Amino acid sequence: MPRSAKADPLLVTRQSLIARLQDWGDARKWQEFFETYWHLIYSVAMRSGLKDDEAQEVVQETCIAVAKNVGRYDPKAGSFKAWMLQMSRWRITDQFRKRPKNRQERDNDDTRRTSTMDRLPAEQNLDTVWEEEWKRHLLDAALSQLKRKVDAKHYQVFDCVLCKGWSATKTAKSLGVSIAQVYLIKHRLKGLLKKELASLDR
Repeated sequence: MPRSAKADPLLVTRQSLIARLQDWGDARKWQEFFETYWHLIYSVAMRSGLKDDEAQEVVQETCIAVAKNVGRYDPKAGSFKAWMLQMSRWRITDQFRKRPKNRQERDNDDTRRTSTMDRLPAEQNLDTVWEEEWKRHLLDAALSQLKRKVDAKHYQVFDCVLCKGWSATKTAKSLGVSIAQVYLIKHRLKGLLKKELASLDR
């Protein structure tokens, strides 16, 4: 397998999906949608008990379903987050239904050898898993957007303080800036991060 494929196991899925999404309008918009949400959907599918290939199928089919139905989404009926959860839940359930009987029996044997804390049935606790993954991936997406918009050195300072948990003193010394600059950058970028989070959450 080529090194690039190892580095990006969803490369083929992404290429196939983007080609199909072009049928629904702005390809760049759907590319951005995919980059924002694929890992969320994939992580939830994997934590639901699916295998890698099944989780990839959930990602692709969920994104296609969103593309087909987003025009009918009504914010008054509920949040986009809840709507996306329902779209994903149906595809996760479909994957379990598609499993051959012998695979289900084998997976049940594997499950019996796995501790209860590591198991998550597809139809149980999915709301909790979705909420956890939603918050995690929303933060990742917001940080990614923030990184593209601000000075690289400023983001490095922010990353050391916020993500790595370094003290202002250690950050200042390591990056060659003053402690006052560290506090100023932290305050400004924290405000920008909140705006990015609010924008994505809408």
